[in-house]
This record gives sequence, structure tokens and C-alpha cells, in this order.
Amino acid sequence: MYDDVAMRTIVDIPKPALEILTELSRQDNISRAEAIRRAINLYIKAKHGEEKGEAFGLWRSRATDGRQYEDRLRDEWERHEGRS
Repeated sequence: MYDDVAMRTIVDIPKPALEILTELSRQDNISRAEAIRRAINLYIKAKHGEEKGEAFGLWRSRATDGRQYEDRLRDEWERHEGRS
């Protein structure tokens, strides 16, 4: 019923943060409202991604996922132990 409905809300932003937000918005040539929308989207993506178990940090740009890498290391250990 409310899938595409935008909501207006009042948010108290401390003056120092508002001043920085205003300057960053000017630099990016966007409104403060747009900057806040983008920040909210980043927050949601970060939190939602954690819940889904998405990787972040150093492994983000690797072609191999962590599990494949771990399996490959274990295979090497088993081969190495077999030679001893």
C-alpha cells in the first residue's frame, strides 16, 4: 500500500554537522535533502548487507570468495602432510 510513498520528516542535526553537510552538498552540486537521502541509502545498504552476509573490506575486489580460498589452502595442507 505504501511502496512508493515518500515521507517527510523533521530531523535535528547539530550545527557543526549541518555546516559540513551544507558545504559537501555545495561541492557535489546537490541539495542537502539529496545528500541526506544518499546517506540514508548508504546506511541501509551497509546494515542490510551485514545481515545478508555480504563481504566487505579486503576481499571485496578478489575474484575468489573466502570459502574457495580456504578450501584451496586446506587442500595444500593435506597434500603437504601426505608428503611427510
